[in-house]
Amino acid sequence: MAEYSVVIPAAGSGTRMGAEGNKLFLQLNGEPLITHTLKLFQEDPWCSSVVLAAKPEEFEQFYTIIEEKKLNKVQTLIAGGADRQESVHNGLKVIKEETVILIHDGARPLVTEALIHHVVEQAEQAGAALLAVPLKDTIKRAYNNKVVETVDREQLWAAQTPQGFRLSLIREAHDKADRLNYKATDDASLVEWLGQPVRIVKSDYRNIKVTTPEDLIIAEHFMIGRES
Repeated sequence: MAEYSVVIPAAGSGTRMGAEGNKLFLQLNGEPLITHTLKLFQEDPWCSSVVLAAKPEEFEQFYTIIEEKKLNKVQTLIAGGADRQESVHNGLKVIKEETVILIHDGARPLVTEALIHHVVEQAEQAGAALLAVPLKDTIKRAYNNKVVETVDREQLWAAQTPQGFRLSLIREAHDKADRLNYKATDDASLVEWLGQPVRIVKSDYRNIKVTTPEDLIIAEHFMIGRES
């Protein structure tokens, strides 16, 4: 068994969801969305601790969920940053022991334990790994609403989370990005920017990130199907 800690950035807003507040408090199959995500790690014997990065004004709501659901692996609740990258960086600062670190979207509640373990094993071996799925649609590059190129999708993957790293590597990447004010769309991109390889672990198309109202409906159907 390989132990890991996980950092979950949870300080976002529900803009694309059309929610008035944090979408992680929206109901999914009878419970707040974030509850399902936290339960994944609470129930995984490989997970030693969870660091949750949130808005200070929402701490009380998160504490209520943590206490009611007995999610005692959430050992640290810290203030998130101005964006996702800063929130993850803040989370990495509180982890002291050299270990495998997973970084996972709070709004991605359907990843399986088996996939989590595959990422942990690959990160332990190679230093960095992420879940991803091959693109299914034909991809067009466009300019001013006109197609410029049809992109060969054979080498294209859609990145997901969790993404896993040796702590020293991902901390180095975030520290350097902070110093140079470099921004990336995910944590694996920061490691790539350092010139380090990142392994792909083939994932499941059901491991969706709940971003829009339609995603919430799809996630609920997937969840009901898994339980039936």
